[in-house]
Amino acid sequence: MINVAFQGERGAFSEDAIIKLFRESIGFLPCIHLRDVFQAVSEGNASFGVAPIENSQAGSINETYDLLLAYPLNIFAEVILRISHCLMALPGEKLADIKTVYSHPQALAQCEEFLTKLKVKIVPSYNTAGSAKMIKENQCRGFAAIASQKAADIYGLEIVMPKIETNINNYTRFIAISKEKAKPHEKSKTSLIFSVKHAPGALHKALGIFATRDINLTKLESRPSRSKPWEYVFYVDFEGHLGGEIYQEAIKELQREATFVKILGSYPQAKQ
Repeated sequence: MINVAFQGERGAFSEDAIIKLFRESIGFLPCIHLRDVFQAVSEGNASFGVAPIENSQAGSINETYDLLLAYPLNIFAEVILRISHCLMALPGEKLADIKTVYSHPQALAQCEEFLTKLKVKIVPSYNTAGSAKMIKENQCRGFAAIASQKAADIYGLEIVMPKIETNINNYTRFIAISKEKAKPHEKSKTSLIFSVKHAPGALHKALGIFATRDINLTKLESRPSRSKPWEYVFYVDFEGHLGGEIYQEAIKELQREATFVKILGSYPQAKQ
C-alpha cells in the first residue's frame, strides 16, 4: 500500500488528486498544514505527498512554491483536476438560513461572485473538507461550508447550492512530491528554481539559454528571496526531460550564469 500525505481532511480535493494520480491501494495521511505534508515525506512517514500548486482562476499557491525551495524533495508527477465547489450545510438548512460561510481562502476566492451576492460573513479556514467536518461535528446551524460533493457525502451534509465557482473553467494543478525521481516519459516536464545577479540583463541572459535551444518554457514566476530583501528567485517549468542532451547542456550553462539553481524534478506532464 502506498502511503500519501495531503493537507486537510478526508474529502478534500487533494484526495481526488491522489486517487487520480495513483489509482491503486492508498493509505491516506491527512495533515493540518501544508508544511506537514513535506515534512511527512522528508521523514519517511509517507512515500508521497500531494499538494496544490496552481489554480487556473486564483493563480499560484505561493506556500507550495516556498516549500519546494525549502525541502530536498522531487516533483514526481502532476495532475490537473476540474474543481467544482458546492455550498453545503446541515440537513434541512435553506439558502436563506445561511449567515456564515467557511472554507479555504483559495475556494473562497474561486467563489467570490456567488458569495458577494449571498451577502454573508466569510470566514477563512485551513481546508475545504475541514470546514464541512467542523459544521457537522459542532452541529452549526446557520453555517455553511464550501467544499466538494465528496465532502458532503463523507460528513452527512446537504448541498444547498452546487457549482458555485465563478468560472466553470476552474482547474487546479496538483503535484506529487517524493524522495524518488520519476522515470523518463515520452512527454515530460521539468521544473527548477534559479536566481541571478542583481544586475541589468542578468535575467534576460539566463532565459536566453533556453530560447537559443528552442526549449519551450511553460511557466515563469518570481518569488521573493528569503535570504536577501528585494531580490527574487525564479520558478521555471519547461517541456522536456533532463535526461536529454540539449537539456543537460542548458542546465550546465544556467549553472554558470546563475547564482543559484535547484532542480525540482523531471516528471510526466499532466493531460489537460
